[in-house]
Amino acid sequence: MKTRVAIIGGGAAGLMAAIAAAKNDADVCIYEKLNRVGKKILATGNGRCNYTNINTSVNDYHGKNLRFAEEIINSFNVNSTLDFFEDIGIYPRIEENGKVYPYSLQASSVLDNLRYEANRYKIKEMVESKVKSLRKNKGHFDIITDTGVFIADKVIICTGGRAGSQYGCTGDGYGLAESFGHKIINQFPALVQLKLNADYLKKISGVKFDGAVSCFSDSALIRREEGEILFTDYGISGPPVLQISREAIKYLYNKEMIFISIDMFPDFDKNMLYELLSERFIKLKTKTIEESFNGLINKKLIPVILSLALNEYKEEKCTKLNKKDIYSVVNILKEWKIEITGHNDWQQAQTTAGGVCVDDINPKTLESKKEKGLYFAGEVLDVDGDCGGFNLQWAWSSGYIAGYSASDSI
Repeated sequence: MKTRVAIIGGGAAGLMAAIAAAKNDADVCIYEKLNRVGKKILATGNGRCNYTNINTSVNDYHGKNLRFAEEIINSFNVNSTLDFFEDIGIYPRIEENGKVYPYSLQASSVLDNLRYEANRYKIKEMVESKVKSLRKNKGHFDIITDTGVFIADKVIICTGGRAGSQYGCTGDGYGLAESFGHKIINQFPALVQLKLNADYLKKISGVKFDGAVSCFSDSALIRREEGEILFTDYGISGPPVLQISREAIKYLYNKEMIFISIDMFPDFDKNMLYELLSERFIKLKTKTIEESFNGLINKKLIPVILSLALNEYKEEKCTKLNKKDIYSVVNILKEWKIEITGHNDWQQAQTTAGGVCVDDINPKTLESKKEKGLYFAGEVLDVDGDCGGFNLQWAWSSGYIAGYSASDSI
């Protein structure tokens, strides 16, 4: 008789687990509370689905036990992922920093091909079926849903975390795990926009530029990232901001004061930038101070930066600026320091920090050490990655291993 495997959650990890189990001759059913599986996949990579990264290593992940994550990622690695997706019809397009997209640049391509495989292996989908609880009953599991009670020999919890609540990720898996004695690490949003304490944000909302951002606690540098930065009416966004958000939020939750520092000219040191400005003011000697910055930085930023650097400045010619004034401007352009006060909510977050503690899970199989036949995969676990395809790689790696392991005959 085939092993009956229940997959709770039809996201990336759930679909991979289902396919891996079915390919290994299990009878598989996915329980998904939304009206279709894979909705969150469609939103990844701005609708293009950055489904892995060729530079993946354990250094791209966070959690209490990274040795656990490393074993899983090495067991089903990037090459395994690329081969899997090529086999089902997804040809890779490799872009900057090792990001991998489907050649079609459509997230729907990834989901369509995963669903095709699910149908090909006769995987059942129970959509609009929320799992309310699980219980072990004489060697099998009773799966209690809002549409009835179902039976499985093995169960894989792939419910995701709390990030992307609009896609059904509301932390349902944590309660299921706790009911079998698993410890849950406190969760907070990761890869999310940050709120800042500044009264000029509405004036510069929508401004984008390439630069660097760092987060500091007191004078200690926590993390620095470069890329496109976006000011918003509440704070700041963009890939480098999302990258530093996890560390920043961790300090906020510990009630520590934390700041962001923006470097608008990461390719220049302060002396180089001073020389650039000095020469510019000589060339543009007929222009006012404000006019002299037009063409160097975004027009919306000019009055804000000058006000911060010079307090009160008049519409004088730029040649009126002395060495001290120029260095004051340079210091803002290189180290624009603003207090971080908060972050956007779960709907805007790309992933969840925290989750099911991995200490009680076998890193070779992803089976619970507390309950035989119970497995975990994906974001529900206390493993989260940086931007760039690393979270989906975790979903594929953990999903495949959990699915294949759970499908072994009982």
